[in-house]
Amino acid sequence: MMFSLSLAFLLSALGMTVSAANGFSDSTSAKDDSNNLIYSSRKTVITETVQKVSSCVVGINVTEIRQYTDPMIGPFFNDPFFKQFFGERTYQQKVKSLGSGFIISKDGYIVTNDHVAGNAAEIVVSTTDGKQYKADIIGHDPLSDICLLKIKGDDFPAIPLGNSDDVIIGEWAIALGNPFGLFEVNNRPTVTVGVVSATGMNLNQVQDRYYLNMIQTDAAINGGNSGGPLVNSLGEVIGMNTIIFTSGTSEGSIGLGFAIPINKVKNVVNELKKNGKIERDFYTGLTVQNIDEMIARTLNRQSTKGVIVTRVNKNSPADEAGIRPGDVILQVDNFKIDNEQSIMAIFQEYRTNQVVKIKYNRDDKEFIATMKLEKK
Repeated sequence: MMFSLSLAFLLSALGMTVSAANGFSDSTSAKDDSNNLIYSSRKTVITETVQKVSSCVVGINVTEIRQYTDPMIGPFFNDPFFKQFFGERTYQQKVKSLGSGFIISKDGYIVTNDHVAGNAAEIVVSTTDGKQYKADIIGHDPLSDICLLKIKGDDFPAIPLGNSDDVIIGEWAIALGNPFGLFEVNNRPTVTVGVVSATGMNLNQVQDRYYLNMIQTDAAINGGNSGGPLVNSLGEVIGMNTIIFTSGTSEGSIGLGFAIPINKVKNVVNELKKNGKIERDFYTGLTVQNIDEMIARTLNRQSTKGVIVTRVNKNSPADEAGIRPGDVILQVDNFKIDNEQSIMAIFQEYRTNQVVKIKYNRDDKEFIATMKLEKK
């Protein structure tokens, strides 16, 4: 008994050299190697990307002043005659909401959605170091749903901006943000992972906002994620998480999320920095309408896609380009026209004095017209 204890003590004191010599540590060494291998395998391109960009993501808390009409008051009280007796039957109320954003420069410029912060009376930005900053709106554009904020300070971590024209369908897509205000729990963005499901997605108009050429992802995007970055596995922002499709009464993610391409965000941000707003003071002189099945049969068309020109103002850009009533517009530059809503959305992508190419059909023949978007 004493010999066994002494031998055990001696072996323990001599450590790995004697143990290895006697073959006792083989299993321990193999276990350590296995643990190290497992630990190393936990570090993936996803975890490394998240570690690299998380500090650039911010939570945004917004206070808006909204005006409401007393629901107990009938519409006739809007009549000036009754207003002189009863006054304005409206009231203002502070409404708090939240969203996400990401820092794009070391001097504190932050990008988010217009529907997150565009109408804010007060904006508080939370960063991953636990600090909070009051933010100013530098400019916002409701049509594209992009808003540019600024916080005071310098040497902020800035996230790299990628090239959304180079996005690959099927590549990793990582969504970071502040769903349901969870950023405030531990000063860290929530991370969800999926792939780029599709690109070039043109969505229907939502509250006077136009969403063209969107990036679709199945990375879960929920309430509060709006304005956060969608990044690739290189840690570059490829889009800004903006809108989701939901099922029935559910407001949660069903794997259909959409992000504004970062190239569009960059262009709008540059204009907002310079002018504080986006100028779209051009006109076309066109009046169009959708093509229904009856019109399609009359025109001997197999499809209802496109719009038919119903009027062209004299001496307008469309008139000078040679477009005439009865022409069917099929495409503007590389944008295909589905209906009246889509052509309206497409023209919001352009600026005054730009030149566009319009593909149209006349008498079963296709033509291309060049039209300059002249100032109103």
